Order: sequence, then structure tokens, then C-alpha cells
Amino acid sequence: MRKLIESTFVSLDGVIDDTRPSTVSRAEPQHWGHPYWDADHARYAEQLVNSADALLLGRVTFEAFAQAWSGREGPDAERMNAMPKYVASRTRTEIAEWNGTLLTGDVAEQVAKLKEQPGGNILKWGTGELDRTLVEHGLIDEFHFWYFPVIVGAGRHLFEGAGFDTTHLKLADVDRFDSGIVVHVYVPR
Repeated sequence: MRKLIESTFVSLDGVIDDTRPSTVSRAEPQHWGHPYWDADHARYAEQLVNSADALLLGRVTFEAFAQAWSGREGPDAERMNAMPKYVASRTRTEIAEWNGTLLTGDVAEQVAKLKEQPGGNILKWGTGELDRTLVEHGLIDEFHFWYFPVIVGAGRHLFEGAGFDTTHLKLADVDRFDSGIVVHVYVPR
């Protein structure tokens, strides 16, 4: 069975992104995270991507990634652009770009079916509304929380308003970068 790996950037005060609609653009990870993106960051991200052969994304992350990656060139971009992307959305009725496939019907059921298919890991970048369903149904096999040494002060927080029951995790690994980023890998207990 394939593993579903969640990978999320988190500030020390728990911010993962800007609010929607935008009120504090400084809360966007590309603003507060960028000063810490170095060779260690690139190596770790590349390992995650290379361990997967598909991406699972919410609509917002899919649209942002499609815009950022579809015009890039080079081996990393070729890999990202070629990978199948499974997209959960309540607002889109079709996905015609960036090698995307819209998940229709019961998202938890569709993700469980994807995990049963042969292949490598399924990588999910970003934490958002889709995570409520994934956590509630026990579908995430590993959480990779990238803690950045920055206090943002405003924005949307990790699992804010998720509404699921207490979920206990076990620390499986820690990777520390010279930039100050510390990645905690957690698995279900």
C-alpha cells in the first residue's frame, strides 16, 4: 500500500499561510520562508518528491503550484510537471491543466483507493481544508512539519478550525538544517 505523506511549512507561532481573503500577505510562506531556503531545504524537498510518484493537492495549492511550476525547466521541474496530480475541490468541476485529475464524489474514499493502487508514495504539500477529511479518516501516514525560525504574528494557523477529534501522533524522525529549519516527522500512534 502506498503511503500518503503530508508536508507543511510552519512558523514558530503556528502560521502556515495568509488568511483568505488576504489581509496580511506577509503571512504567505514564500515571504517568511524564503530566507531559509538553502541547500538543506532543497535536498529534503527533493527527497520527498523523489519518494513519490503522485501529488495530492487541495484546489488552492494546486492552482498556486501550477502557476509556479508549469513554466519552469530543468530536472526538478520536469519531475513535478510530469507527476499525476489528484485535486480535491468543492468549486471546480474539471481540471484540464498541469496533469491534474479532479477527485469526484467522496474524497476520503477516492484517496483510500489511490493508496491501494501500486506505486510510490503520494505527497501532499500544504495544510488546508482537505486535511480535515484526511485526518478524520486516518489516511495520512506521515506528517512532515517544517518548523521555520520565524514568528509571523498573523495569518492562518496549522489545523485552524479543523474540528476533528484529538489525534495523537508519534515522533518518528527529526531533521535539522543549518538555516534553523527543523523538520519533525510524525506518524499515527
